[in-house]
Amino acid sequence: MRSMEYPEDLRYSPEHEWARLEDGRVRVGITDFAQDALGDVVYVELPRVGTEVAANGTCSEVESTKSVSEIYAPIAGTIVEVNEALRDAPEALNTAPYGDGWMFVLAPADPAEMDVLLDAAAYRSLVEEH
Repeated sequence: MRSMEYPEDLRYSPEHEWARLEDGRVRVGITDFAQDALGDVVYVELPRVGTEVAANGTCSEVESTKSVSEIYAPIAGTIVEVNEALRDAPEALNTAPYGDGWMFVLAPADPAEMDVLLDAAAYRSLVEEH
């Protein structure tokens, strides 16, 4: 079994999304644990730019060879950018979940919501309990 990655500079949701604050915006993707559980990703439904999302609200979907999973916004905000490259290369979620496999960027309604998310150690504990 390979070891999971938990980058220290990210915050994590209990639903297995990661969030990185960058210049007042939040880049979001799925965690290494999530992509591993999904299996080979074959399709990604991205949210629309301009969509307002609620914290923990469904905003997109990932389809893999095993299942279809909803993706949740880790915090509330407005989608300002999506990773168009995933339309042609959804496998980036598997190969680089913390890099080229990011899903969308949102302008947070309240940046302080990032403080509610888990840090790397807390997320690692959550995952290892499963």
